[in-house]
Amino acid sequence: MYIIKSIKPSFIDDSNNHRHHLQLLAIMKSKLQQLPFATSGVVFLALALLAFVCLVIYPKEFQLQSLVSACRSSPSASLSSAVHLIDPVTVKPDFRLLLGVLTRPDLYERRHLLRLVYSLQQTPDLTAQVDVRFVFCGLTKEENRVLVALEIMRYDDIIILNCTENMNEGKTYTYFSSLPRLFDDSPYDFVVKADDDIYFRLPKLIESLNRMPREDLYYGFVIPCDSMDPFYKYMSGMGYLLSWDLVEWVATSEFAKNNTVGAEDMMTGMWLTAGKKGKNRYNTKYAMYDYPIPVPIDACSHEFVPDTIAVHRLKDNLKWARTLKYLNVTQGLKPSKFYHFD
Repeated sequence: MYIIKSIKPSFIDDSNNHRHHLQLLAIMKSKLQQLPFATSGVVFLALALLAFVCLVIYPKEFQLQSLVSACRSSPSASLSSAVHLIDPVTVKPDFRLLLGVLTRPDLYERRHLLRLVYSLQQTPDLTAQVDVRFVFCGLTKEENRVLVALEIMRYDDIIILNCTENMNEGKTYTYFSSLPRLFDDSPYDFVVKADDDIYFRLPKLIESLNRMPREDLYYGFVIPCDSMDPFYKYMSGMGYLLSWDLVEWVATSEFAKNNTVGAEDMMTGMWLTAGKKGKNRYNTKYAMYDYPIPVPIDACSHEFVPDTIAVHRLKDNLKWARTLKYLNVTQGLKPSKFYHFD
């Protein structure tokens, strides 16, 4: 007696597979002719069922498998199509601000502190893009060439200008005049020139600048200290701001280029006045001020105030600590068994 075993479909969509099935049926038919009539009737029904499976079900199954295989073979294509249908959600910043801290190559500790206090302010609820960069002239010491290179590799936040280190002999002019070339592909809305002993509260600065015009803006703490008139003289070098169009103008101004030696903040004010620029001027008093001292020597200093934008003359770590404590900078410190503060 011959036993017909069930054949498990291989699901391979190939014409050779169909020929194989037909050959198998022919062999079975020849064997069937050798069986008794009664037995052959039962076997014939089995063969008919097998023929139906091979010739009717398999082709459809092959078609189905080919469709499934096509889907499985390129999931990235389908995913890519789906991704392109939904663009990533991005929030455009209110504006872009470059905060350039003019400092010296040797002041590693100060840069570390400034990186720390500004990075802690770069929170998701900050509505503007603020890039902090440390600015100094060409390196002359062997140790700085190595150690500053390490900083750049780690933080990438240093601009080295083509000048000899100085305070009032053209460094500020070189800073402003270099920026349009350095950031020609991604200009900022505003540029700050800041000392390395001033602390800006970025949320307060952004809140203030959101009310300011984007062009022809000259913003800062007006000098003299007892004046409230932003058009009277110039903005203190502790930290003042120019809109990008004024930065571009400085870079092309022959007057600015030929008048670089002198108190840098006074020279900047003189450039703008001579060029009839900076028609939008804003005095930040009393939100910007010098660190409080027991007996104020001038009107540039006063007690801490809640709406502080910036505090200047933070010459040592104790002044930094007292300023940051008043402004509640460490209030986000989480309790831990690894430390305690008495």
